Amino acid sequence: MIEMIWAAPMRWYLLALGALVSDQSSKWLISYLFSYGEVVAVMPFFNLTLVHNTGAAFSFLSDAGGWQRWVLSTLALAISCVLVVWLSRLPKNLTLLPLSLALILGGALGNLADRFMLGYVVDFIDWYYKGYHWPAFNLADAFICVGAVLLLIDSFRRPENENGAPTESKL
Repeated sequence: MIEMIWAAPMRWYLLALGALVSDQSSKWLISYLFSYGEVVAVMPFFNLTLVHNTGAAFSFLSDAGGWQRWVLSTLALAISCVLVVWLSRLPKNLTLLPLSLALILGGALGNLADRFMLGYVVDFIDWYYKGYHWPAFNLADAFICVGAVLLLIDSFRRPENENGAPTESKL
């Protein structure tokens, strides 16, 4: 089984690793250069700001008392394991599905690393319009969102064969 997982399309695992490394590098750089809460305006709709998120997306559960760190970490680890196995079992002719799964995997591992090592997730990307700010996020969150959108696109564009297995679209 181990050979099957690692002998599968290595490029998708390498993409996930690249997403993880870029996420962790950006978080390290921001944490090194910025003080907590510091805001640097980059464009009229975009700031860089260092914040810590102890919860999930949009700071959901951030004031839950600490148990959420371990629940969210366990969930991210379980999802990551499922994604590794799923990637290993995909037909080699698919592109969009493994791309989406690799991005989600890299993002999940990036935020898992933060939770495990720091107890919180480092966020720093702040988009806003006038006085309305989108919740701060990071590259891992962006990879997960892009991967999820690509997964949805793939689910609508790729037909299934007569056994219900996914096939590459002729589009």
